[in-house]
Order: sequence, then structure tokens, then C-alpha cells
Amino acid sequence: PLDLPFGGVWEELPDEDWLSAWRRDLKPVWAGPFVVLAPWHPWEGEGIPLVIEPGMAFGTGHHETTRLALSALARHLRPGERVLDLGTGSGILAIAAAKLGGKALGVDIDETVLPQAEENARRNGAGVRFLPGSLEEALPHGPFDLLVANLFAELHRELAPLYPKALAPGGRLLLTGILAEKATLVKEAMAREGFSLLEEEREGEWVLLAYGI
Repeated sequence: PLDLPFGGVWEELPDEDWLSAWRRDLKPVWAGPFVVLAPWHPWEGEGIPLVIEPGMAFGTGHHETTRLALSALARHLRPGERVLDLGTGSGILAIAAAKLGGKALGVDIDETVLPQAEENARRNGAGVRFLPGSLEEALPHGPFDLLVANLFAELHRELAPLYPKALAPGGRLLLTGILAEKATLVKEAMAREGFSLLEEEREGEWVLLAYGI
């Protein structure tokens, strides 16, 4: 160790394969009936496996909002329904919807995440379509029976007038990415559009709001 003039200590650490250490520490995550795994995790247990390559795109199952959305999909999605995953990121929610028997489309304004989402879908044997764009670009591909969006409160408020246009009669919304302290902001916007709150779930400081119209 080398004493430094400002009171710290400089110590050279032994070389370590940091990638291997990171991979070792990344554990499978349960969310509802799903278990989210990295490609190097062996799995022969129960549950519906979602094999997701951790990368730059959001959605590995380690964040509360992703787990909330996965659990809600299992409760609300019926086989054969058309599903839109808005802001798909890693594609995890669209892939989960497909594994539940849904016909899933994932869209994201960040085109750079789509190759990873497509690779994740192939890895899971999930027939999911992915397109670049926003909710407006997704509308011609609808209407949808279920729309899931892991965004943030202010964006949900902005998109509220478009959400009804995306849904088929009897359609439902699963909205998360919402801090509990901002849930009222989303609820007020959705009420103005005629939506009825079906369910509110919370994990930590995050909430998921399920709506029908």
C-alpha cells in the first residue's frame, strides 16, 4: 500500500476476470410465473424461462418495474390476444407475452435496441415482431387487446389521448415505470380519457396501473 498526501491509500489489487465475477453475481429473477435467466444460467426447474442477454437495452428482470409488468401480463393476458409492448427495450415483455400465447409486437423509438430484442426473441423461440417507432407508428398495426408500457409518469400522461386509439373493444392497459409519488398524475390523465382503474400493484417505490376502457 502507498500512503497518499490527502489521506487515502493506493493499493494495487490482484488481476481478476471482472466479467466472470459480474456474471457469477447476476442471479436468476422470479416474476410471477416467469424466471428471467441470462444465457449462461442453466435451468431445469419450474417456471416459464425468459432467457435475456444483459446489455444496454432496459429489461433484464432485475428492476421492480419489469417484474411488475411480467406478473401483470400473466394475470391479464389471454391466449391469442394481440399485444403491444411500447418501449420494448430488450424485448422481455413482448417475449413474455408470446410465451403466454399472445401475438406480440414490440416497438421502440431507439432503433439500436431492436437487434438485441430480436436476438432475445430468437433465443427464446418466441415469434415476436419488432418495429422502430412510437405509439403513433404502432397504431396502424392494431388495434390491440393488451398494451403494456414500461415508461415514466410524464410520458404516460402525454400518451393518454392516444391509448384509446390503440385498443380494441374490451382492451386493457398495463402501465408501469411510474414512481408511487407520481401515480396520481397518471391516474388523473387516464380518468380524463375515460379509463377505469382495474388494478394497482406496488413494489418498492414503483407502481403498475392496469386499466380498462
